[in-house]
Amino acid sequence: MRQAKIYYKDDLAGHLTETDDGEYVFQYTSDYVANHPNEFITFSMPVRNDPYKDNRLFSFFEGLIPEGWLLDIATKNWKLNPNDRMGLLLACCHNCIGAVSVIPIDQKHE
Repeated sequence: MRQAKIYYKDDLAGHLTETDDGEYVFQYTSDYVANHPNEFITFSMPVRNDPYKDNRLFSFFEGLIPEGWLLDIATKNWKLNPNDRMGLLLACCHNCIGAVSVIPIDQKHE
């Protein structure tokens, strides 16, 4: 299982999880839902208490992953499989352009 903290601006908005079964789950934190009900990370995922689940990485997060020559650099330097979308998201999207940041959660230390 791999996880990431998802920040919107400076606020922890939620957690993204890739389960061992290959399912993706995004859940806004209860604090974020209470304090920022209208500040969603994407129109397709409005703020709510219920988790979002899918068998594929959500298109919003897919869109954060670099493409073209930047993807080539990332896959070669970090020895990542270009089909490992969660791995690429965790490795490349800490300092994205825009308001969203993806911070990997180290399962050994959390």
